[in-house]
Amino acid sequence: SRTEVQRAIAEGRLTVDGAVPAKSLVPSPGAVIRLLSAPAAEQLVVAAPPAVPILYADAHLAVIAKPAGLPVYAGAGRQGRATLADALRAQFPVLAGLAVPAPERPGIVHRLDADTSGVMVIGLDEATVHALQRLFRQRTITKEYLALVHGHMPLDRAIIDAPLGRDPHARMRMAVVTDGGREARTAICVREHLPGVSLLEVDLLTGRTHQIRVHLASVGHPVVGDRTYGPRRDEFGARRQMLH
Repeated sequence: SRTEVQRAIAEGRLTVDGAVPAKSLVPSPGAVIRLLSAPAAEQLVVAAPPAVPILYADAHLAVIAKPAGLPVYAGAGRQGRATLADALRAQFPVLAGLAVPAPERPGIVHRLDADTSGVMVIGLDEATVHALQRLFRQRTITKEYLALVHGHMPLDRAIIDAPLGRDPHARMRMAVVTDGGREARTAICVREHLPGVSLLEVDLLTGRTHQIRVHLASVGHPVVGDRTYGPRRDEFGARRQMLH
């Protein structure tokens, strides 16, 4: 993965023509790139994955309810944690023989942040996976969310249109950027004003990493319980981010 390659560069295990390169280096034709394996890590003990609720299933696809706190699949900082991919393999044995869209996430054609709950559709055979990927690319499938945010939104309806990219000051975060960002648009509708918070319906018009959370924080109304883009100490005592 990109993260593993960046770690190899940082640890001096990747060289270009015998020298450790800058991450921004564009190698010249004929350059010799060498990558040394990482030292063997201690065996991680992975907790047994929880059973996830199945809302619908047939021979080709399943619709499941992902709980908050469960990463979709293993990634940086998640080694040793049970994942949705683990749970699905246990509940749908057919996924053990499926290698699309990737062996580490068979059948999983879209994702939710670890701390976001919601409905996901899973392909159980190769043809269905490719069909679902095509529907997502064509935006035939819509993604609608409920979000509880800090403060009262000044407008009942709005579209946040602001490009997103990596936060230049914290690479694990995303941010609204003015240069080099990808188009991102989020439609919001206020469902209800409550003491100190607003309940929103949110439609993703594009699908970028952390899009809803970053866009809402950028206009001063972060998602309640979001420790990454909202206040570190949440006055409402939320134990998860209130996004579904």
